[in-house]
Amino acid sequence: MRFPALALFVAIAAAPMARADELLDLYKHLHSHPELSFKEVKTSERIAEELRKAGAEVTTCVGKTGVVGVLKNGQGPTVLVRTDLDALPIVEQTGLAFASTVTTTDDEGKSVGVMHACGHDIHMTCFVGTARWLATHRDRWSGTVVFVGQPAEEKIGGAKAMLADGLYTRFPKPDFALAIHVAHDLETGKVAYTRGPAMASSTSMDIVVRGRGGHGAMPQNTVDPIVLAAALVLDLQTIVSREVNPLHPAVVTVGSIHGGSKHNIIPNDVRLQLTIRSYRPDVRAQLIEGIERKSKALADAHKAPAPQVLINDDTPATINTPTFVDRVVPSLKRALGDTNIEVVEPTMGAEDFGLFSTGGVPIFMFRLGTIPPARVAEATTKGETLPSLHSALYHPDAAPSIETGVKAMTAAVIDLLPVK
Repeated sequence: MRFPALALFVAIAAAPMARADELLDLYKHLHSHPELSFKEVKTSERIAEELRKAGAEVTTCVGKTGVVGVLKNGQGPTVLVRTDLDALPIVEQTGLAFASTVTTTDDEGKSVGVMHACGHDIHMTCFVGTARWLATHRDRWSGTVVFVGQPAEEKIGGAKAMLADGLYTRFPKPDFALAIHVAHDLETGKVAYTRGPAMASSTSMDIVVRGRGGHGAMPQNTVDPIVLAAALVLDLQTIVSREVNPLHPAVVTVGSIHGGSKHNIIPNDVRLQLTIRSYRPDVRAQLIEGIERKSKALADAHKAPAPQVLINDDTPATINTPTFVDRVVPSLKRALGDTNIEVVEPTMGAEDFGLFSTGGVPIFMFRLGTIPPARVAEATTKGETLPSLHSALYHPDAAPSIETGVKAMTAAVIDLLPVK
């Protein structure tokens, strides 16, 4: 017999968060011990430990450093709950007592600081809190919950790696998949969502602009790749502004440019790293073709060697399944209150959570408010911009963020499962 739904949601909303101090301690530990993509060894060990404590059957090293915990509780649908594990190569500047002081060597051999500047520490803590609630309330639900700790979201490679390693064949394939993502400009206590397209596709590209090096005082004897690269950076922007339909969102950003070693030496090459964003596959193809075409045409125009243009990591857009969103949002409202649920516009930020829709699985990622309401109001009044995700200054108001995240995710999962 199904437990009265409204009463259950009232119980979730009214109950104090179980072992709140322990969850806050877990958050602080994760925040101060960040690890880069596909290097989340200690992080995955800790998440695996927490899932085992909750009674899940745990498998590690899925998709390199991924973790899967299966919590079975009788007959019913299978719901996947996903968190990301990795941090970013950023030196933290928040001044928090538990701020990260971690440094490591990145894939290019450079020494970098490491910080959870995208809120994955909050995601993991809410993930563990949800597992604990479900484990201690088995009398309220039946079915299977698959908890997925995914590596390398920041490199948009972890979801692909886990799926390739049998996530949907070695473990119960989900009927639904859920995830949280923090928001840097939304008040604590609130959750926001987008119905349909929510986050853009992302493709990383590398361009090596080639020239012919020589003495800086004798440019006539060279082909200067720095000049070519500077022209290319500007020319690439015309793809979006003059070639793509203005009604189709698109972004081309050159995030890194490196070339040369000394004032008076013209180098042989300059290296650029790009990210391109879109929602439509045809727009993505148009951006790639335009980048390749303009890179090669510029070399031809300056009698330079042909450039090297490489496509690296990519992930499709995250498109929240509309009918699934429509089913879950009422449960979020019942748990948090109507006034704490907002509709927001899509973003050109990217997430590889979209890949969990493989095989027709309905997906829904909602956003979690992390900033004190007074701080949001102050910034609005003063016309200030709050520190964004991926900023060395971003830090959430952890306790209320975690409490809201656990309640929201628990309510979403419970609404998808038969209640005893």
